[in-house]
Amino acid sequence: MAKTPLHGPLTGVRVVELAGIGPGPFAAMLLADLGADVVRVDRPGGPGLAIDPAYDVTNRNKRSVLVDLKSPDGAARVLDLAARADILIEGYRPGVAERLGVGPEDCRARNPRLVYGRMTGWGQDGPLAQRAGHDIGYIALTGTLGMIGAPGEPPPAPANLLGDYAGGSLYLVVGVLAALHHARATGTGQVVDAAIVDGTSHLAAMIHGMLAAGGWQDQRAANLLDGGCPYYGTYETADGKYMAVGALEPQFYDTFLDLLGLDGYADARKDWARWGELREAVTARFKSRTREEWTAVFEDSDACVAPVLTLREAPHHPHLAARGTFTDHGGITQPAPAPRFSATPTSVRSGPAQPGADTADVARDWDAPDLMKGHES
Repeated sequence: MAKTPLHGPLTGVRVVELAGIGPGPFAAMLLADLGADVVRVDRPGGPGLAIDPAYDVTNRNKRSVLVDLKSPDGAARVLDLAARADILIEGYRPGVAERLGVGPEDCRARNPRLVYGRMTGWGQDGPLAQRAGHDIGYIALTGTLGMIGAPGEPPPAPANLLGDYAGGSLYLVVGVLAALHHARATGTGQVVDAAIVDGTSHLAAMIHGMLAAGGWQDQRAANLLDGGCPYYGTYETADGKYMAVGALEPQFYDTFLDLLGLDGYADARKDWARWGELREAVTARFKSRTREEWTAVFEDSDACVAPVLTLREAPHHPHLAARGTFTDHGGITQPAPAPRFSATPTSVRSGPAQPGADTADVARDWDAPDLMKGHES
């Protein structure tokens, strides 16, 4: 009998994703990248994200079924999937899944081993739990947004990477995998409450420790890692592009000064009184050459200096190209699955799942024939 092909360390794990936008789909993509059989339950009309589903790479490596949860038998179809799943992920406001008949109690009545992952911004309880929100508001409240940017200027919006994906998706994935380990050891599933405010706060654990110890000032651009330090930051080049500098350790700092062509600043590394002067000198030097020229100067050194690349430039960098950090699938250049595994390699197996396209296959593979009600086979 043919062996089931291995697509990653989560091969054989079944995941139900109730369609949403942002951190939930990204978390489910990560599980799918790691080999899980992820079935996305799309709703008629789509989730409201203004992107052609054919380009939504957060739905790669998944399969999609179409279920109207507001129809009389919609909840029953989802519960049939939950009964056969290891993990379910939903990103509704608290109480919505319950009202739709697919909340934790309903699902776990059918499957006590189920890990029920809940992805929200504010969490399942607390004064703001029922409020609408987005990444920027969540990270604002946790103090993390307030660490970013120049003093006297509004903090910049760091796309939705810090809140939605780092503080949200990644913590949800860690949580459901930990709960899955527990469920397999004990036979009992549980609910995982992944709130972006919790995860984003947790990301700043080291900073809170430094703050308590007196080693971090609670203001922007006043510290070693937040742009306050002249040898840890970004500088404009002659062609209007940028270089990133992270020459923190003494030996890297010395190499940085040497290659930059600056004399007389060896002692300025620890002399805060000279940081303004040092920054001016570094700024002037970087403005004297193009990004390409400076890249050539630093690329074979341990000065910890790198060019700031655009999204389109990054896949062509020799190091990322050599590692295959990006891949092309279906005409779309996209990040390859990460991290990497020696025994169970991962890959982009399929492009973005098209809403409802896999209903028949999932009904067969998961032995859930009722999924086909209302669908033409």
